[in-house]
Amino acid sequence: MDANGGSKHPATPRVDWVDYAKGICIVMVVMMHSVLGVELAAGETGFMHVLVAFAKPFRMPDFFLISGLFLPLVIGRDWRIYLDRKVVHFAYFYVVWVTIQFAFKAPAFAAESSWRDVGLLYLESFIEPFGTLWFIYLLPIFFVVTKLTRRIPPLAIWLVAAALETARIATGWTVIDEFCARFVYFYSGYLFADYVFALSDRARKHPALALAALAAWAIINAGLVALGASEWKIVSLMLGFAGACAIITIGTLLARAHWLNFLRFCGEHSIVIYLAFFLPMAATRTLLLRTGFIPDIGTVSLIVTAAGVVGSFVIWQVALRLNAKFLFERPEAFWIAPKKARAMLQAAE
Repeated sequence: MDANGGSKHPATPRVDWVDYAKGICIVMVVMMHSVLGVELAAGETGFMHVLVAFAKPFRMPDFFLISGLFLPLVIGRDWRIYLDRKVVHFAYFYVVWVTIQFAFKAPAFAAESSWRDVGLLYLESFIEPFGTLWFIYLLPIFFVVTKLTRRIPPLAIWLVAAALETARIATGWTVIDEFCARFVYFYSGYLFADYVFALSDRARKHPALALAALAAWAIINAGLVALGASEWKIVSLMLGFAGACAIITIGTLLARAHWLNFLRFCGEHSIVIYLAFFLPMAATRTLLLRTGFIPDIGTVSLIVTAAGVVGSFVIWQVALRLNAKFLFERPEAFWIAPKKARAMLQAAE
């Protein structure tokens, strides 16, 4: 979830438009969970449902594509260093936060079954990703598969990945199903990184043309979603890539104008939001629905979304002040890279 590099992968610490794009992505993820959670609990839909439906074709494709953008810079690393940064890094946070989520949800689970079943469910979460954490469970698998297949012609891998996306694999296992549905976007970010940065450069140089293209995309995407065609084979693949390009363009234009810096901040700290938003989101949803203070479901969904984003930063700051950095920063004890490489990797993080 980190961003390094720039146009043609220059060695700059961060890229402004990437942070904006990641910020948009993570806010859309929080919005989806917030809105659908509120609507499920309330038994009705609100105006925010339209935004969630509009974003569905590209919400996760753009996140995975951006996650693969900087892989060309590090894929040639020694396996030990590579695994440290791309596998152990995410595995650590998964273990910590799946345990935290279970700590909050275990009493409810136990009330429905037994504590023995809760324990088994916790163990199962290391095979079947739990709740909102499936993204960081899947990312290490993508990183490893991409490095293992470097000697295979990239076009062949891309065609297989695209075929898997259109095949609509549905085994019931999250890892298998989401791998088949998402790997093509991650691999495209890795394979076509130079073209993605070139797209951003063109948008920055020709903002009027970029805005016209975004308007056309928004109309087409909304129309296909309204018609139910966004789920069709091939169409979903095209909309995934088109939406990813749109988010990249929007991020570039926002960075060019220096607008909505909060989104950039969210992108810089997307891991914080991703790990912690579930708690303020769930707490705010429960409070608002039980009190009935705000009757409009759309407004409740909007407030819950904002609470999920802002609340995650509050948790982050509290953790830092209570010397609980381990919640958001991997302790040195959980590094496997050689000591000489640690300083470099910590700077990259």
